[in-house]
Parts: sequence; C-alpha cells; structure tokens
Amino acid sequence: MVLPGAWRQNDRLRRDASAALVDAALAAGIGRFVQESFAPVYPDRGDAWNDEMTPIAPARYNRTVADAEHAAARFREAGGAGVVLRFAVFYGPDSRFLSDLVRAVEHGYALLFGPPGAYISSVAHDDAAAAVIAALAVAAGVYNVADDEPLTHRGFVDSLAEALGVRPPRLPPSWMTVLGGSLARTLARSLRVSNRKLKAASGWAPVFRTVRDGWPTAVGPLIGGKTVSDLRAATRPEGRSQGDKPGARTPPEGR
Repeated sequence: MVLPGAWRQNDRLRRDASAALVDAALAAGIGRFVQESFAPVYPDRGDAWNDEMTPIAPARYNRTVADAEHAAARFREAGGAGVVLRFAVFYGPDSRFLSDLVRAVEHGYALLFGPPGAYISSVAHDDAAAAVIAALAVAAGVYNVADDEPLTHRGFVDSLAEALGVRPPRLPPSWMTVLGGSLARTLARSLRVSNRKLKAASGWAPVFRTVRDGWPTAVGPLIGGKTVSDLRAATRPEGRSQGDKPGARTPPEGR
C-alpha cells in the first residue's frame, strides 16, 4: 500500500472513469450522479469537527479524489443533481481492513498510524449502503457519511480488543508514520467527521452510532460468534494455561 505504484489503478478510476461516466450520464440525459469520495482527505484539525465546508487537503497518494469530486461538480454545473458522498473508514465482517486489524490485535499490536489521541471516523458497511440509498433523494452537493461519535485511535483499537476478549494492543511509534510516506501521514490525521448535513437533508442516521456499538456485529462472523479468548480456550491442552505453553508470549499491557 505504501509503494508509489500501488494506487495507479485506483487513480485511473477516480480521474478517468469518473469523468467518462459523467460524460455518458450527461449524453444520456441522466438526472442524478452519485460519486463515492473519501473523508480522510480532510486536513488534521485535532479535536475540531470537519464538515462539508472544510476545504479538503488530499495527500500525494490520494490526490485523484479531487478529480472524482470535480467530475460530480461538472455534472452539477450542467444542471444535473451531482452528489458526492465522502465516506469515513469502512468496517464490516467482509472488510479486509477489519480482518487484518483483528489478526493484529489478537497478537497485541495495531498498525494505526498517528498519536493515540488522534480521532478516526468510521462507518459500518450497512450504514454506508443506507446512505447511498438516501443520496438518491437529497439535493445536489457534498455530504459526509460517518457515524455519530468518532473515537480516538486508542479508543478505536481498545474497544475492538474488548469485543474480541483480548488485551489492549500496542500502537506504532511515531517514527513509523514517517517511514510510511503520504499514506501513513494521511491515516495519522486527527479527523472528527460530522454527519449532520446528510442527517438533516435525508433523515438518514447510522444504526451504529459509534464503532464501539458496531464491533460485536462486525467481528462475530470473523470468529464464529465467539471471542478470541473462547477460541483459544477451546484448543488449549487440558491443565495447561496459555502462559505455560512452550514459547508462548502474553501480549503486553502497554498502551
């Protein structure tokens, strides 16, 4: 993900495919065009909220987000209802991001760049899908799609650990953000993304107000409806604790 060419195909979709789709929609007389976008293009504003009036600040790796949004703006300028949905970080049982994060947290670490007190905004897959349906009836413009209560990085991974029944994981040191390039620096931003505009315009609201509420539903299918501790206990040799296993290491307590 951090290699220069890793996002080349993604860039083509945002830059070229979005423009081609807008051209086709205009030629066919289509009345509405909905463009997916990415809320982490907002700048780091610490504890402050980012709403749709906040100017975006794409990094090198995701600068074509602006191209995709420009295509939707061109559709609006031509008289159509161009809608941009800036999605927060997705999570769900079919999410590669979540499955990788679960495996990491099981082993006592979480590769979530940035200070522990930085905010991360997220949204469950089903809530994001419901927002797309809501976008079919709203006025043209830009809308954030996020849950109601963003958590800090520390709260994000600790609440996941609690849902899994394991200890709070370690977060990466600050120097890893530097090594990770523009992708890591973007993910390290503190982003409290407001969903008020979409809620007011459509009546949409996330079922899961915060990822803390959504974790049990999201991780259940990944671990068969059991916590990681349950699964470990089921496979543990009789009379031997986890700490007694040869070579076993207890995940550190450190935050």
